[in-house]
Amino acid sequence: MSREVATDAWQLADIPDQAGRTVVVTGPSVGGLGHATALELARRGARVVLAGRTEAKLDKARDAIEAEVPGADLEEMLVDLSDLSSVRRAAAGAGRLGPIHVLVNNAGVMATPYSRTADGLELQMATNHFGPFLLTGLLLPQLVASEGGRVVTVSSQLHRAARSAPLEDPRDTSRRYSRWPTYARSKLANLLFTHELDRRCRDAEVPVLATAAHPGFAGSHLAVNGQYGRTSGGVASILDAAIKAVSQPIAQGAWPTLMAATADLPGGTYCGPGGLGEMSGAPQVVTSRHLAHDEVAQRRLWEVSEEVTGIRYP
Repeated sequence: MSREVATDAWQLADIPDQAGRTVVVTGPSVGGLGHATALELARRGARVVLAGRTEAKLDKARDAIEAEVPGADLEEMLVDLSDLSSVRRAAAGAGRLGPIHVLVNNAGVMATPYSRTADGLELQMATNHFGPFLLTGLLLPQLVASEGGRVVTVSSQLHRAARSAPLEDPRDTSRRYSRWPTYARSKLANLLFTHELDRRCRDAEVPVLATAAHPGFAGSHLAVNGQYGRTSGGVASILDAAIKAVSQPIAQGAWPTLMAATADLPGGTYCGPGGLGEMSGAPQVVTSRHLAHDEVAQRRLWEVSEEVTGIRYP
């Protein structure tokens, strides 16, 4: 199953100086886990590349970080992970960044209404898995150039609800769509991807390791935005307030991602909150459902992902 790692209780103070390191964080919108992740890394001197869908959201995220970290070293990358062409354009322009030390695959959507992307893919799988798969592969040479790159992919406790891995033809429209089961399978895909990427890098002697994290129950806008396409107004405002009332703050939800990105951990490590039910608390190394460790499923998902995106790596 997952590899257990003996660690003392991790805390923000354990994040080492990040000066001279470049970190790409997808999904950095204000109020989300990616923003909290980017803020802490910028606070510790990293050059943080904010990778998001719109210039307006990126500018807002930049302004919010600079308000707390004057002089923060920030870059912007315009990318829509649901659009494979957008991912290719973003990666083509990323050469200017030079070596990349960490890629945080944080961006995602949750329980959205049924829709297909321009690539013929279901929206949740496109955004949560296929886009990050392609982005990781295209940025891999720059991760290698850092001589110790790391890929952190943000999963969810809901991966445990997946009854099977998403190994079918992703462009098959005959399959019945259900919002939450599809989300669960996309989060299982994140873990299957992490383990297969880490194994492939080891086998090819590529100096990049892959880790994963989940935030527990954090008060982000993700669920509300997925349900209603907005985060305020009417029922959306009520649900958003209810989630925040019973969840841990977003800043704490980002702790497992920060641990997975900066702690001295072996590849394949999965980090999550250490509290009851892994819902909240200081982060620690956690375990995932047995399906995430199915090597046949890991390899098959990789093959499907190569077919969909047209990329082969490492």
